[in-house]
Parts: sequence; C-alpha cells; structure tokens
Amino acid sequence: MPDNPNIIAHKHTIDIHRRRKQNGHSSFVLWFTGLSGSGKSTIANKLEEILVKHQVHTYLLDGDNVRSGLNKGLGFSEADRFENLRRIAELSKLFMDAGLVVLCAFISPLQKDRQLVKDIAGADNFVEIFVNTSLQECEKRDVKGLYKKARAGKIKNFTGINAPYEPPVSPDIEIDTTDMNIEEAALFIFKQITEKLKAK
Repeated sequence: MPDNPNIIAHKHTIDIHRRRKQNGHSSFVLWFTGLSGSGKSTIANKLEEILVKHQVHTYLLDGDNVRSGLNKGLGFSEADRFENLRRIAELSKLFMDAGLVVLCAFISPLQKDRQLVKDIAGADNFVEIFVNTSLQECEKRDVKGLYKKARAGKIKNFTGINAPYEPPVSPDIEIDTTDMNIEEAALFIFKQITEKLKAK
C-alpha cells in the first residue's frame, strides 16, 4: 500500500538523542529468536532484571503477551506472522525512540521477517540474539504442552513441527542453553552489550 500523502509526520522538539542523554544510556532493540521453549522469554526477563539493577530503562515485549492485546486476532499463517512482527517492530522503534532498551522475545522463524525488524529499527539499533536450543530439547521441556498438541495435529503451523524455523546465519549473540543456565546466559548477554549501552 503506498504512503498516504495526507499523513505528514510531526517533528518533535525532544528527540532520541536528548532522551538517551537524559536516561544516561543508549537505546536499542534486543531481539531474542529461537524455537518455542528455547528459553527466550526467561533469559530476556533475567536480563531485564540485571539491566534495571544497573539503572537502565527497559521494556520487555513477549509473544503471548503482545498477542493477548495489541495483536489480538492475528493468527499463525505466514501473512499474520509477518504482520505480527511488523507491528512489534514499529512498537519497538517507538520504545527505542523514547530512550528505552527494548527486549523482544519472539520465535520469528523466518529470516526475511527478522530482516524487516532490523530494517525498521535500524541496523545500528538492532541486536539479534539466537537462543540456540535444539528441537529435541525444546520438545523435551514442552513447558506449555504445545509440542504434544502439534504432534497430535491439534495445532497447525507450529514452528519446528509443521512450520519451518530458519536459524540466523550470523547472529550478534548466540546462546546454547544446554551449556548455560538462565543466569549465566543473561550475564553473558549483558557483558556483550555493555559497550553499546554507553550514552551517545
């Protein structure tokens, strides 16, 4: 759909640079991708605790939470998943513009969809974190019972079972949850982004 010529963005006096300066740190998007049950949300939650302890202003966006409100009504077809992530990307950009570090935990199975998020946020403001947990391990955990339902044919388009997951080719950070516990993974990521947190 072409841009509407009657929509003209207003240029605000207070911009992202002033908000970052006021907060005392930079702002960007931390994008956690991986299979259902890989540990994305749990690690993101622990990392947010660490960031807040260091006086970093944050917001955490999670798949089920967003689909319960903002994206309620969207299904799991490829088109709906694309729209789900597009909206999340735009929301993340707004939070980032407000000066926050935005933690996003979403399966986001397709490379082209993750690229869309990166393009919207801006390459310099996007950190892709691949929570690399095998399908076997995720299915073994099956904390929500979703894999069992998918195997029984009760859930269609379930990533890893009857819908594809395209692993990131060169993620900024990669976590193997079979080698690290939640605390170790969160601390590892925190150390990786410490330099990026410095106010610009």
